[in-house]
Amino acid sequence: MSADLTKLPTTDPTPILRYRDGVYAADLLTAAIVHLDFFTRLAAAPATLEEICDAFEFQPRPTDVLLTLCLCNGLVERRVEDGVFQVTDLAREHLVKGSPWNLTPYYQSLKDRPVVMDFLRVLKSGRPAQWSGFEDQEADWHGAMGDSDFASMFTGAMDCRGVYLGKALANQLDLLKNQRLLDIGGGAGIYACALAANFPNLAATLLELPPVDGIARKAIAERGFSDRVTVTAGNMFEADAYPTDCDVHLFSNVMHDWDLPEIRQLLENSFRALPGGGRIAVHETFLNAEKTGPLPVAEYSCILMHSTQGRCYSAAEMASLLEAAGFHAPSFSVTGGDRGVIQAQK
Repeated sequence: MSADLTKLPTTDPTPILRYRDGVYAADLLTAAIVHLDFFTRLAAAPATLEEICDAFEFQPRPTDVLLTLCLCNGLVERRVEDGVFQVTDLAREHLVKGSPWNLTPYYQSLKDRPVVMDFLRVLKSGRPAQWSGFEDQEADWHGAMGDSDFASMFTGAMDCRGVYLGKALANQLDLLKNQRLLDIGGGAGIYACALAANFPNLAATLLELPPVDGIARKAIAERGFSDRVTVTAGNMFEADAYPTDCDVHLFSNVMHDWDLPEIRQLLENSFRALPGGGRIAVHETFLNAEKTGPLPVAEYSCILMHSTQGRCYSAAEMASLLEAAGFHAPSFSVTGGDRGVIQAQK
């Protein structure tokens, strides 16, 4: 049954979303505790992120995710004056060798779980692992999206949550004066359809690569929005792929799949294509400025670090990236399902 995209459910599905989003967090913590003896080593030698990368031969992106998970769980703290990470009393008592309350043996039975082993490789290489359950696909999730079966499965999974998240997003946007939305990397089009449903004045264009563009055309037609939501095939990393007739751009659950250089490129492309006074909306799971919470977002970042080239970013990081690309007056608001949206203007 097709959902009414102008309505929210009577109950909040956030607790259900959190179980799936945070499913890999325990595996990352297990890798740190059992294989790396991370807390014992950090207790002996507090260090900055860069120094931790050097000491463990880690890459910065996955190290950021690990440290954020530890910060949000109260296992490490970061000194404001010099950015040095050190263990807390909680970690010193329960995760450091020599303590009579050391719980490391409690995690030993989990040490050979496949995702635990994946995290050891990702921390060292910085490259994503295979998407769980699709070992025959390309190792890189982004490459696997070129397979029509995988792309259909994945976009369907994202669409089902978007029925709720799309309306929650629409409630925080004022698009009554806008004419055309460009949904960049919008999957099967659930967010474009949701915004069109909630703003009758708005038409939308979805920018996606094959074979997802074909999947999107079918899904949009099934939702009854083909007259207002069109699809164009193109690579969002190529500036020429962006139509110039759209006065608002949306990146919904896109940035968390990419590292900083790719995000900068996407924002530059958007800024170039938008008209003066045009708006951008970045819809994501955002951490707070200190990266000490929310814990569900830090846990979600683990699966992103494992399977994509990205992670969760803080609202402050994204606002800074927007301003560096030329946008001004970024503002943040909470939407739903541990998500939020940052809006800015050209």
